[in-house]
Amino acid sequence: MQLEKFTYDNKIVRNFALATLVWGIIGMTVGLLVAMQLFKPSMNLGSQYTTFGRIRPLHTNAVIFAFVGNAIFMGVYYSLQRLLKARMFSDILSKIHFWGWQLIIVSAVITLPLGLTTSHEYAELEWPIDIAITIIWVVFGINMFGTIIKRRERHLYVAIWFYIATFVTIAVLHIVNSFELPISFMKSYYVYAGVQDALVQWWYGHNAVAFFLTTPYLGMMYYFLPKMANRPVYSYKLSILHFWSLIFIYIWAGPHHLLYSSLPGWVQSLGVAFSIMLIAPSWGGMINGLLTLRGAWDKVREDVTLKFMVVALTAYGMATFEGPLLSLKQINGVAHFTDWIVAHVHVGALGWNGFLTFGVLYWLIPRIYKTELYSKKLAGFHFWIGTLGILFYAVPMYWAGFTQGLMWKEFTPDGLLKYPNFLATTLQIIPMHILRSIGGAMYLAGVIAMAYNLAKTMLGAKLVANEPAEAMPLTEIIIDVSQADKSWHRVLERKPMKFMVFSLIIILIGGMVEMMPTFTIQSNVPTINSVKPYSALELQGRDLYIREGCVNCHTQTVRPFRSETERYGEYSKAGEFVYDHPFLWGSKRTGPDLHRIGGKYSDAWHYNHLLDPTSMSPGSIMPPYPWLVEQELDISTTPSKIRAMQTLGVPYPDGYDRLANDDLKNQAKKIALELKQNNIKIKSDREIVAIIAYLQRLGTDIKANKETIPSNQQ
Repeated sequence: MQLEKFTYDNKIVRNFALATLVWGIIGMTVGLLVAMQLFKPSMNLGSQYTTFGRIRPLHTNAVIFAFVGNAIFMGVYYSLQRLLKARMFSDILSKIHFWGWQLIIVSAVITLPLGLTTSHEYAELEWPIDIAITIIWVVFGINMFGTIIKRRERHLYVAIWFYIATFVTIAVLHIVNSFELPISFMKSYYVYAGVQDALVQWWYGHNAVAFFLTTPYLGMMYYFLPKMANRPVYSYKLSILHFWSLIFIYIWAGPHHLLYSSLPGWVQSLGVAFSIMLIAPSWGGMINGLLTLRGAWDKVREDVTLKFMVVALTAYGMATFEGPLLSLKQINGVAHFTDWIVAHVHVGALGWNGFLTFGVLYWLIPRIYKTELYSKKLAGFHFWIGTLGILFYAVPMYWAGFTQGLMWKEFTPDGLLKYPNFLATTLQIIPMHILRSIGGAMYLAGVIAMAYNLAKTMLGAKLVANEPAEAMPLTEIIIDVSQADKSWHRVLERKPMKFMVFSLIIILIGGMVEMMPTFTIQSNVPTINSVKPYSALELQGRDLYIREGCVNCHTQTVRPFRSETERYGEYSKAGEFVYDHPFLWGSKRTGPDLHRIGGKYSDAWHYNHLLDPTSMSPGSIMPPYPWLVEQELDISTTPSKIRAMQTLGVPYPDGYDRLANDDLKNQAKKIALELKQNNIKIKSDREIVAIIAYLQRLGTDIKANKETIPSNQQ
């Protein structure tokens, strides 16, 4: 039989590897800067563009989509070609994919510090960038499926199943979660509101973790781990069971991010049930990986790449055991909104994603340069400083989380809150935040050492840009199909398009069952007659609240616990959020919940608190916002914002868009007059006036009445 000669494209792999290194260092440096602001607010450098609220989303986007994203494409482009025995479908598409993705990341680096954000976690980028992401993702898909179609290997290996599931699911998640109504070049409102917006966001948010941070990495694990250990995958049958059960179950689990919220109870229960089930397929993947090393543990002592892989798999196992644990209502009631969740996320991110990426980089770079790693000792140093960094990060954050959760809930023997001032908890955990930053710095030092090590490796050799290879054409391979090869899954593995469609159907089921009734059956989101739309000034203030990233530190949902209703007021109702495009429930309480803040303090208190938080709350770690006093509110956008809200079903009167700015100015003058009576001279056209108007509105649509809380939820 005549072997066909062809070449593998290693240049695109090298480019994605370099991008992984560069963005990894940038993303983690921003993360360290963010972490330090939580005990030293002046680390925002006194600039509005580097406050916690604005650059925390930059950190998450940089590490998820820039560091991990580029690492996924590096791993996929390397393994896909070799598993299919074919060069990538199109070198031009590969280049468009690479440069397009980098431009998207650069656009995030520019827009997020400017406060141009949708406020949806892990989906903060505004609508023009969302469109660019869609285009580049389609380019990636065409390139991947084009390569699959022209393959010289009949069966699709398990890694490719995960790549296919990643492609289709991320496409669905991104499109559904990006339903926005643009009102200007860099401003839009989500089509969904309140409870429905929350459900869509956490269906997306949870599954972005599942299908961007997990499934592609499992695919990479299934390719690179057997290569590194020179051992076959432990169990093919386990990989089938693990794959299909994982992609089916994962998609249902999003509502566990919204337990005890005003999301319908049946959706919350579904989220919990499927989260518990997730342990099985998740651990199936971990076990399949670790048992692949059977008989090769002696290599783990010698080979630093295997050390990274073992810790990555262990961290994956820990994080995927803890996730279902945290979805149990009793544990979630204590852990949610605390640093416990931050610790949980970073065990997965630093251990699973980070260490697996490092292992792949150390293994892959010397191979595409046909050389040895510059320094194995330096790689060993990276492994140990990275491992210590994870421990110094996670352990203090777990401690801080337990402390927060218990202090918030503690009552005195007289039945009063023991720590009525939220700040008492914040001050208690500052030492843990300092230790966390030390852990982050250690981890970052390891990444910098790796970058130096790999740079020396690359500079000391020449890239094999087009690696020669040869294989039999597919037409000659498929003549002999043995009887053992006719299982249903073997047949499916030969039909990539059917495989993709089947994967798509499997992942659509959970989302449709949870979302369609929530959207179509009115009793799931009962309305409240007293809830009215925001005034024009409050709407502008809400957009400033979003711009400043306040939702990163403050929640806006009071759970039905006595500890919360005593501290904040009446628990939150679904009908209160019907005009909230987007919802702003938040996922972390670095500061207190604000859903019932309206009318609790005077306008003067809010003014002083925003200008200098420590003047009102001594010891506060909230940064000052002097630019809100200096900057004039842009009211040119008011009519278009009102019209957008009317389009989305918010019942403003017809023609109100033409009158809105008059209303806005009148309300602003009243607030400025109120401030003047407290010896605060401020022009009524300043941004701070709009923020005060919004804060004073929060939670005032319904009167607090603690007797309305069901006894079983007290």
